[in-house]
Amino acid sequence: MNIQKMMRQAQEMQEKLQQRLRETTVEGTAGGGMVTVTMNGVKEVQGLKIDPEVVSAEDVEMLQDLIVAAIAEAQRRADELMSQQMGGMMGGLNIPGLT
Repeated sequence: MNIQKMMRQAQEMQEKLQQRLRETTVEGTAGGGMVTVTMNGVKEVQGLKIDPEVVSAEDVEMLQDLIVAAIAEAQRRADELMSQQMGGMMGGLNIPGLT
């Protein structure tokens, strides 16, 4: 296998991986589900749900903390998804000396 073919194969696999990650969503929650962030596998926020019970003019800081925590959890899950997807794809890449 020549180097150009291997590079082209790796680029095609990378493009397929990115597309799959864009199409797959993960969720992060905080406050026992009071705040939920939906994010795709490339860490683009797709949605935010806030339970009305957690919205209080007297405690905006708590709501901010819950949103940040939900985003952090969604990012962690997106990282896990990416690692899983990359592991599966790298198994299909036949690079002499590395497999």
